[in-house]
Amino acid sequence: MNISVKGEYALLAIFDLSEQSIACQTSVPPLEVEPVKIGDIAKRQKIPQKFLELILAGLKQGGFVSSRRGAEGGYLLNRRPDSLTVGEVLHFVEGRREEKSKERQEGCSPFSDVWQRVDDSVDSVLAATTFAQIVRDWREKNTRFVPNWEI
Repeated sequence: MNISVKGEYALLAIFDLSEQSIACQTSVPPLEVEPVKIGDIAKRQKIPQKFLELILAGLKQGGFVSSRRGAEGGYLLNRRPDSLTVGEVLHFVEGRREEKSKERQEGCSPFSDVWQRVDDSVDSVLAATTFAQIVRDWREKNTRFVPNWEI
């Protein structure tokens, strides 16, 4: 599966916003989710800021994020991370995979059915994977291998 740089950055931006949203929800007491500045997302995710601005503008048009202007402005998710899937974001940014697989099927290769099953499997995984799951998995992975410097 090929994902463009734009698609990868869009996923990273939504991941970052999800991570900030979940951090606010899990704090005691829960905090109100504050808008996240583009510069902060760009720095944390190592995305060129100008490119990120274009990506977030597109994600806003797609209804994934909203923005607030001003000194305290930034971007917010429009939905909870547990209801937003990787597949939804990729389909919006990259276009539907079905269109790409139809082009491949028109070649009538002996492997056409295999490639279709692969595409269906990938779509199934993407549709079942939420950003909340990715944030949880990422946090678990990064806390599992904390070095112990005791001697």
